[in-house]
Amino acid sequence: MNSQRIRLWDLPTRLFHWLLALAVIAAIVSGQLGGKLIDLHGKIGLAIIGLIAFRIVWGFAGSTYARFAQFFPTPAKIKVYLKGEWRGVGHNPLGGLSVFSLIFLLTVQVLSGLFANDDIAFVGPLFELIDKSLSDRLSGIHELLSNVLIALVVLHVVAVAFHGHFKKDNLVKPMITGWKEGVSGESAKGGGMVALVVAVSIAGAVVYGASGAWLPEPPPLLPAVETPSW
Repeated sequence: MNSQRIRLWDLPTRLFHWLLALAVIAAIVSGQLGGKLIDLHGKIGLAIIGLIAFRIVWGFAGSTYARFAQFFPTPAKIKVYLKGEWRGVGHNPLGGLSVFSLIFLLTVQVLSGLFANDDIAFVGPLFELIDKSLSDRLSGIHELLSNVLIALVVLHVVAVAFHGHFKKDNLVKPMITGWKEGVSGESAKGGGMVALVVAVSIAGAVVYGASGAWLPEPPPLLPAVETPSW
């Protein structure tokens, strides 16, 4: 049924979006400052892992416009959009490309962080599963991708501002309220409570696995042997 006001983004999608935005900003700031904030940086990384895991499940089980199939950016769709002929609802093809790029980049970033070390006092929760040389390489990747992530986040913000100012298409309001004004289409369907419970449960399991809490405790350190003074 056509309408000039449709339900676009479900509540889980909106919560994911804003929580991820806050988590990424916090991760960037804590990572850049380092020092005493590095432990917090690691905890934020686990939160991001959980959010990404949730979004991947929700991309298949969520409501209409949250599903990956709805906005997967094929070359044909991107071509139509660049020609100004795209008339869809939800993420446009370039927006979809941005979503998939961010998910991929964040996945690589957090996975490398799980095994990283800073050669001082911090090691990732799964550091013990690999050797030091591999950890050093992953640490380098983690640091390098942080700059790429910052650039992609800035590009995302600029694109949203461009749409709002030049195209008069407010992308922020629907991500707050869930409703999109002045469009024709059907309101989002699906993504019920069962799907939500499954997505949250899987996300929780992923966080547990990434935290390393299941690893055996390291053996206690042997007491130091005192050398006689005589």
